[in-house]
Amino acid sequence: MSFESILQKIIDGSRHTIGVALMGSDGIPIVHLTGDRQAEDALGDDLSSAGAEFSRIIGDIHKASDSLGGGLINEVVISLSRFTLVFREVAEDVVLVLAMGPEGNLGKSRYLMRRYEREIREEL
Repeated sequence: MSFESILQKIIDGSRHTIGVALMGSDGIPIVHLTGDRQAEDALGDDLSSAGAEFSRIIGDIHKASDSLGGGLINEVVISLSRFTLVFREVAEDVVLVLAMGPEGNLGKSRYLMRRYEREIREEL
């Protein structure tokens, strides 16, 4: 199964998903798919840019976790007024990023990301 088909399952399973991307921890996208075109107005076609910008913050969270002995980061949710970003580490230096509009179902999106995490790891 390809990365694209796995990401498409995540998009198909959740409403108001702007897009899903698999990217390196440096913010460079490996694969990117867009979802709900109406919700996309909130972020435009900039999920890759958002991932790159927030990857620095994720790096800082890694440092803080290391200094506190908290272990690896599982998930980070950044909720903004126009959209929500969910970052889930699927492997060392590989992050799954989902962007959704404010009407999106955060719980379902998080569930779908966890559900397909193993399939993504197998493709890596």
